[in-house]
Amino acid sequence: MNELIEYLLQFGNLNKQQTDIITSKATELKLQKGGYFSEAGKIPKQVGFVVKGVIRIYCYDNNGGEITKYFVDENRLVVDYENFEANLVSSDYLQAVTDCKLIVFSKQNWEELYHTITDWDKIITKAVQKAYQIHLERRTALVSEDAVTRYLSFLEKFPTLANRVPQAYIASYLGVTRFSLSRIRKNIR
Repeated sequence: MNELIEYLLQFGNLNKQQTDIITSKATELKLQKGGYFSEAGKIPKQVGFVVKGVIRIYCYDNNGGEITKYFVDENRLVVDYENFEANLVSSDYLQAVTDCKLIVFSKQNWEELYHTITDWDKIITKAVQKAYQIHLERRTALVSEDAVTRYLSFLEKFPTLANRVPQAYIASYLGVTRFSLSRIRKNIR
């Protein structure tokens, strides 16, 4: 729980009583590799904080191919936020790439924090904005760079993931084939 509290303190002040309330509303979830935190076709029901592991966010294209949109690793919130907040059905899958340990809040407990903790909305808004900004920075480069530069940027922006995430997921994220990624990796070693 300390990791979560330290994370939240980046975005606002919380006193001991408030951190105790947050802790009381949270539960620990262990998600095995391949398990789903949230699935397309369902309304997201929880917010998580990744203590250990990696979760990928992906969807399917019109041809049934997987498109990895993003990776969420340690010390980050994981949620299909827009659909969670709006109570709408998601089109994304949030799947554990590795065994994961998360701190999780149900929809009800999350909403209770809004009503109980002063400035909770401001703290969460700042956290979501920062996560979105990081996401945009990481994705923007993928649009304008060649495949080698995209892979090198991936290594720079996700330094711990290259050896933890299957090559197929990295290739999908970068918008290249597994064969192309393999060739790129071979040429830069």
